[in-house]
Parts: sequence; C-alpha cells; structure tokens
Amino acid sequence: MIILGIETSCDETSAALINDNTILANIISTQKIHEHYGGVVPEFASRAHMTHLVPIVREAFAEAKLTFADIDGLAVTYGPGLAGSLLVGICFCKGLAINLKKPFIGINHIEGHILAVNAQALPVEYPAICLVASGGHTILVYIKEPTKYKIIGRTIDDAAGEAFDKTAKILGLGYPGGPAIEKMAKLGNENAINFPRALMDHDNFDFSFSGLKTSVLYYVESLRKNNKNIVVTDICSSFQKAVIDVLVEKSLRALKKFNCTTLILAGGVASNSSLRERFRELCTKKHVNFFVPAPELCTDNAAMIAKAGLIRLKKGEYSDFTLDTIPNLSLNNSIN
Repeated sequence: MIILGIETSCDETSAALINDNTILANIISTQKIHEHYGGVVPEFASRAHMTHLVPIVREAFAEAKLTFADIDGLAVTYGPGLAGSLLVGICFCKGLAINLKKPFIGINHIEGHILAVNAQALPVEYPAICLVASGGHTILVYIKEPTKYKIIGRTIDDAAGEAFDKTAKILGLGYPGGPAIEKMAKLGNENAINFPRALMDHDNFDFSFSGLKTSVLYYVESLRKNNKNIVVTDICSSFQKAVIDVLVEKSLRALKKFNCTTLILAGGVASNSSLRERFRELCTKKHVNFFVPAPELCTDNAAMIAKAGLIRLKKGEYSDFTLDTIPNLSLNNSIN
C-alpha cells in the first residue's frame, strides 16, 4: 500500500511517499524567513507553504520514481498547528483526493511523531511509553498499541523546545535555539550552574520549563549588572543538562509506573545528541528497549504522517471532505 503524506503544521513543508515499511521519499523544506524574526510568523509560514508544497510533492514523486496513479491513499496533518499552515496542506490533499478518486485521512501531528519509529520499520514492542518533546509539545504518552494512546503527563507551561528557543534568544544565539544551544553546550561545563529542575519531586508526570528559562534570564541579568563575564558555553551546557535531567527522570518513572519495557523518544528535541545518548545509556542499564527515530524523522516531516495514515487506512478509517483544521487538537480527543 503506497501512501502520500503531507505535513504543513508549522514552518516545515514536507511530502513523503511510503510503501508499507519502506520510506520511498521524504522531502522536507524548512522555511528560513523566520530566522530574521526570532520565531515563526504564521502569515509568512502559510504563504511559504503555498509556494513550496507543489514543487516538493513533485520532487517526492520523482525521487520515489512513482506517478500519482501509483498511490493508494493520502494522509495529511489537520492539527495541532498553525491554522493557515494546516489549511494549505488540507486543501491540497482534498483536491488531489478528488482528482485521483483516492481515500484520504487527517492525522494528528502528535500521533505522527509517536509513530515516526514505525516509519523506519523498527521492531517496537508494546505497550510502551513515548516522550514527545518539541517546540510546541512536551508530553508523556502510554501506548497500548499503535492508534491507542493515553496522555499521562504534559507541560504546564513552556514546552522543552520552546525553552530552548527562548533561552537561545536570551543569549543572543538566534533561532531556532535547539541546535545553537546544543552546539555551545558541547564546549561548556554542564555542572557550572545549578539551574532548577521543576516538578522533579512531584508525584506526577507533568513538566514545567518556564521557571528554568526565567532562571537563565535572571542569571544573565545579574552577571551583566555586576559587570561579570558571561560564559555562554557553561550556561548552555548547564541549561541543557537541567532539561535532560527532568525529561529522563519523568520518563523512567513512567516506565516503572506502567510496567513497560519499551521507551520511545520523539519530536524535534529528540534530535539532541546528548538527550539521545543519556536515554540510551540509562535504558541499557535498566534493560529497557529504547527507540528513537533518525534525526530527519524527529523534525516535522511527512513520512511520519504517511505512516500514521497507512496504519489507519488499513484499518478502514478515512476522512470525508468536511475535514477542517483543528489548531489546538488534543491527542486524547482525537484518538480512541
């Protein structure tokens, strides 16, 4: 079964073609215009999707050596995300589905991240715990099996990726902040500054990163006020360690609570090499099966959407032409 996936939830325009367990093409175009503004500008994002989507879809078909007639169905992100950006992908998908007379299905963006490891045909065993950490989301999910999920923890304020972006802005490192902080952190002392780790002592699986970001701000302002040297590498390394400590501790607690031996790491923050290595080391020690997508499948991409669509279309699920964007779509509200 060959599925065309479309992802336009934020500032990546992506199209992918998959055939059961094989990714035939996964084309991703990241919009550079937002770097100048220090964050995503919704109107610019939707306009860029309108410009880039058709050429990217054509590129995907060329790379996969397929034609439109070869596909069996389509999958498109319908939320959560930016309303205008989501609308571009949905309208394109609907038009193509009508023209080709093929079924299509709307996919929850978070489910796409959860199933990114499945797009690589990795031997994931369920039930499992999945940590989805990105710019917009930080959640812990109990997965009974693909398409059956329960959110057991979430951020009460900033997402992990959002904290990376805001901290990078404080330090003048530009946007996106994650890669910039990771690069600087490699050169610093992770034990130089003891930044707070919120909710670590609470008996739940929720996260909070707003206080950590504020602590970085106050620390930097204090150094400037007293004319002291600001060692950006140490700040980045200590900040990154604080984030990783919280993500790892909460995830390992969830494994124990729900008696799972499989942990999945997903989302844009999952591309952080220090986070991946920390999880890998601890899971090996605790005899936990650890799965994380390749870095290109951690960012927003259409292969993960196509895989989720393939699983649901095979189960006989599909969307009709009343499908609309749901910018604040919840995983719990959209998945049985």
